[in-house]
Amino acid sequence: MAEETSTLAGRPERPLPPVRDWPAGELNATEFEPVLAGLMREGPLTRIRLPYGEGWAWLATRYDDVKMITNDPRFSRREASVRQVTRLAPHFAPRPGALAWADQPDHNRLRHAVSNAYTVSAVKRLRPRAQDMLDALVDGMVADGPPADLIERVLEPFPINVVCEVMGVPVDERRKLHDWTREIISTAGGAEASERAKKGLFGWIGEAVRERRDSGSDGKGDGESEDVLSLLGGAVRRGELEVEEAISVAGPLQIGGEAVTNNTGQMFYLLLTRPDLLERFHNDPVSRPAAIEELLRHIPHRAAVGLPRIATEDVDIHGIRISTGDAVYVSYLAANRDPDVFPDPDRIDLDRDAGAHVAFGNGPHFCTGAVFSRMQIELLIDTLLERLPGLRLAVPAEQVPFRQRTMIRGPVALPVTW
Repeated sequence: MAEETSTLAGRPERPLPPVRDWPAGELNATEFEPVLAGLMREGPLTRIRLPYGEGWAWLATRYDDVKMITNDPRFSRREASVRQVTRLAPHFAPRPGALAWADQPDHNRLRHAVSNAYTVSAVKRLRPRAQDMLDALVDGMVADGPPADLIERVLEPFPINVVCEVMGVPVDERRKLHDWTREIISTAGGAEASERAKKGLFGWIGEAVRERRDSGSDGKGDGESEDVLSLLGGAVRRGELEVEEAISVAGPLQIGGEAVTNNTGQMFYLLLTRPDLLERFHNDPVSRPAAIEELLRHIPHRAAVGLPRIATEDVDIHGIRISTGDAVYVSYLAANRDPDVFPDPDRIDLDRDAGAHVAFGNGPHFCTGAVFSRMQIELLIDTLLERLPGLRLAVPAEQVPFRQRTMIRGPVALPVTW
């Protein structure tokens, strides 16, 4: 068979990199994805085939390339939403109007509908309420005494409560929504389980949006009560969004709360297995915000890669032509380990300026809830370290179970004592 080549104007043909299969293998604790590490060594652009979908896709792993691709309108999310691109998830059925699959100008129109709920001032208003919710959870854990599962008692219920507070989900409905979101981000249950969970979650959101649409509120609130579902209901009433678009915007925002549980689970695992890190966090609270940024850079947030894009015209990167119609993935995990940007990238260096990391994404699809996520992480670390100075693992590190066959990585349980 003839070798595949890439032809560029005025240049000789060059061989394309081989297509590498990327299986959904088991990963150990917070280890960096070994398949991804190998792909990074092969070059700035490689080609991959994931367990589901069709064909192969380009993968960009260098920091500058990742930032360029995620900011370049020639790489379309919308086009990827109607293609069976090679992917990690077993089930693929993007909703019409989904924010994650929108290109400009639709992306800004959809995101604008909820922007008032995710401002710095909104975070400041929510922070005291979030602290109260967190204190109540820690009070309960302390009252029951050690040992305890930090995930079950604090790291899971706290982000659920916060995201539901932001969304406007009633207290008695929160557990049901959490069960659905957990099923959606798992790859273990298969397509049927994922589809059932999506139907449940999006059906509930649809009813809530229609109820807010019909309630008479304009969704703009008084500066104190701009929950997402009310904002979306108001936008639908004013004709700025269709109901299906509002549902598609709200769903991923609700699911996004799961990331804080898993990210902080990884952070506490590292702190409780690395005495040097824990000592630094205890002894230098002023530097904690910067140290948290380094942990965000370092931890493996997810398995494999996120959502693809499609090249809408030929693009030359590093002398390789990405042709019109080619699928393209970027790896934020790899970009955060680019040695040209973060020297000695596999080492956790709490004195490093890690503020340029791309753990929350980049470009138009930068995480809507990043400012809320940072607030929650800061509250969790400050509160638990200050209230439980003797916090430590209750089992050997190797006995801490981590999630497998899921898109978002983190510990299943974190047994602790104090």
